[in-house]
Amino acid sequence: MEETISLKELFETLKKRLTLIISITLVAALVSGVVSYFFLTPIYQASTQILVNQAKDEQAMYNPGQVQTNLQLINTYNVIIKSPAILDIVVEELDLDMTASQLNEKITVGSEKDSQVVNLSVQDPDPKKAALIANKTAEIFQNEIVKIMNVDNVSILAKAEVAENPSPIKPKPLLNIAIALVVGLMAGVGLAFLLEYLDNTVKNEQDIEKLIGVSVLGVIAKMDEADLIGSKKQRTERQAKIRGETVGS
Repeated sequence: MEETISLKELFETLKKRLTLIISITLVAALVSGVVSYFFLTPIYQASTQILVNQAKDEQAMYNPGQVQTNLQLINTYNVIIKSPAILDIVVEELDLDMTASQLNEKITVGSEKDSQVVNLSVQDPDPKKAALIANKTAEIFQNEIVKIMNVDNVSILAKAEVAENPSPIKPKPLLNIAIALVVGLMAGVGLAFLLEYLDNTVKNEQDIEKLIGVSVLGVIAKMDEADLIGSKKQRTERQAKIRGETVGS
């Protein structure tokens, strides 16, 4: 026997488990908000820009070949910026309480396609420290690249600055809460359908029809003790009335 689920049954299941669904959704949002606001450490980001251009001893005229060479060098520069040759000096000069490997995890280096500008970003719980590390890394890279690559084609385009009221880039509590609401809602709906699927108790005549595959011919009404007492009282009154009418006639 093939079973089918109607749209009405789906809505009835959601309606029956509505309290469970709402509870799970609210709990997920509440937990996400508490964790985001009170337990996660705010992380700030500071960025500086480095320009890879022509060597200073060359003519200032536009040279497409030189620009292409600079673009090819950018990938190499991105690796050098995060290498121990640069970061060890940054740690030493700033007297940072971390290793070059730990500092490497805080730094992100990248550039747009076909762009000679390299973006160097640093993330740290202290916005001033993040800006200090970004500027010092760019400065040391500019000085050391002359020794490492025997070229002098790097200049600092923009230094990292700390805004008056900097905003952390993470965590983002509102986004986390919104995600938690969606996840909680999905979990609640899924759990509601799972509980309904596992519930094999017989509740009404429709369940009996599905279970045994035959139509229900009749239903015995359920009566509690109060109904029985009321029914007995009415029956007694009717019998007394009938007797009275018989005697009178």
